[in-house]
Amino acid sequence: MNRKESIKEIRESLIERRDALRQALNGDDSLLRELSTRQGGDEVDFATDCARGEISSQLAEVESRELHYIENAIKRIHESTYGDCEACGCRIPLERLRALPYASCCIKCKIKAEEHGVEPSAVADWSIILGTNDDFQINPDVNIS
Repeated sequence: MNRKESIKEIRESLIERRDALRQALNGDDSLLRELSTRQGGDEVDFATDCARGEISSQLAEVESRELHYIENAIKRIHESTYGDCEACGCRIPLERLRALPYASCCIKCKIKAEEHGVEPSAVADWSIILGTNDDFQINPDVNIS
């Protein structure tokens, strides 16, 4: 199987995973709303509900982050930049893309970024600071200094 066919196959799996995550996130949202409107019970019930809500919230955050990475990968496929490292521009090996379909950088750049405590794409993506992307929101975690 050549690279183009492999990327087409990866794209299909990314779309499947994206749809599953969207469905899960919609379910988590409705569950959180249900928990917040439920009344009654004692302090133990309330604590249990709070703990469940916190776990659901953390799971939704992880799923939301993965969904963002997947949507970015699908976008890069459409732009014909998928499989190219966002940090150095070299080709990401198919084995890495098969293992982590939303990988946006090669292993070397990922290791360098982790050593410095940043995401590789955050180094190259000035839109999070300049506000030039469509999804711009103020990010309190961005440190310009």
